[in-house]
Amino acid sequence: MSNITVTVQESLDYHEFPNPGKLGTQTTVPFSTQKDLALAYTPGVANPCLEIEKDAHNAYKYTAKANLVAVISNGTAVLGLGNIGCLASKPVMEGKSVLFKNFAAVDSFDIEINQTSIDDICKTVEAISPTFGGINLEDIKAPECFEIEKRLVDKLDIPVMHDDQHGTAIISSAALMGACELVNKKIEDLKVVIIGAGAAAISCGRMYKALGITNIFMYDSKGQVHKHRDDLNKYKLEFATDKSCTRHDAFANADVVLGLSVPGTLTLEDIALMADEPMVFTLANPTPELMPDDVRKIRDKAIIATGRSDFDNQVNNVLGFPFIFRGALDVRARKINMAMKIAAAKALNELTKQPVPQDIKDTYNKQHMCFAKDYIIPTPFDKRLIVEVSSAVAKAAVDTGVAQAKDFDYDAYRERLKGLL
Repeated sequence: MSNITVTVQESLDYHEFPNPGKLGTQTTVPFSTQKDLALAYTPGVANPCLEIEKDAHNAYKYTAKANLVAVISNGTAVLGLGNIGCLASKPVMEGKSVLFKNFAAVDSFDIEINQTSIDDICKTVEAISPTFGGINLEDIKAPECFEIEKRLVDKLDIPVMHDDQHGTAIISSAALMGACELVNKKIEDLKVVIIGAGAAAISCGRMYKALGITNIFMYDSKGQVHKHRDDLNKYKLEFATDKSCTRHDAFANADVVLGLSVPGTLTLEDIALMADEPMVFTLANPTPELMPDDVRKIRDKAIIATGRSDFDNQVNNVLGFPFIFRGALDVRARKINMAMKIAAAKALNELTKQPVPQDIKDTYNKQHMCFAKDYIIPTPFDKRLIVEVSSAVAKAAVDTGVAQAKDFDYDAYRERLKGLL
């Protein structure tokens, strides 16, 4: 566990000095002579313009599009802050861009949209999409986020991903894979209870189904999601059971509980009903539904994950999105499909089982770090992530036919990724 603390003033100073915000731009070409000016702007710039006019794919060759992602939000569901508006969300979106750059060498612009309607948001993103090689949707509330993402995925020929949905699904799936191996269970045999029915919960449920899990019970703020309720949207209906059941029955011998809700929505009584070695993923931030020490009082063999950096097994989206977009951009994928997400989760799982580098052990002050109940997913500062996850995603894109790059050489690509380190 970490003892890192951040005060309000430290945070404000970090964002104000030495310059306001966390982002800037820099040129990537020589620019010190009159010849450089002629090449960068008029008259030389006309030549790549004409090449792109002939063939739009040349934009990937002559502009920054090939390595540029837009981080887009309307500020309606920001972290644990809720609907604070698009401008107030800007520090978070800038932070997301910082993560893209520092973890995966992906350039990014944050774009805050002062719109709440699905139509207006989609029109805006479609209009600006030619600038970018990918679109990362962020902190847009459910259920609108589902329709916005679906429309943009269908409309655009560049990868679009709402990270609040899929990031948690991918990382928690990797954690499930590792936990299953440790307790000798097959993932398709798991009984899963999901507390929460928002964007991340729905996406997690969908990915778990894709992995073969069929026994899923979902709870929203009004109780169990079942088909006899008349207040369910079409997304929750995907997880509605045929009959209602008691909470006791839902948790009895459950292998997994996934908390994507708020503190207090999961009880120690629930945990006591679960299997002997339950997988307890309490991902509410900043305060989990139940604290790890409390869970262990009831189930000392539990495998526990949270969303916090000061506990073991942090389900952190930064393990996924920078490297997923890196792989998708590099093969010019038209979309990020389920096969690519599963490939990312499997790559994370495989990486966890590899020997942990000394620098990671030193960073986390854990000299006996290895694949075990307190280490079922890699840490965000593992430099191998860019190689393992990005290459797996790129290969899955090629294998499923959504990549536009020609003559993909997997081994050569992995070597190129190692060079980025």
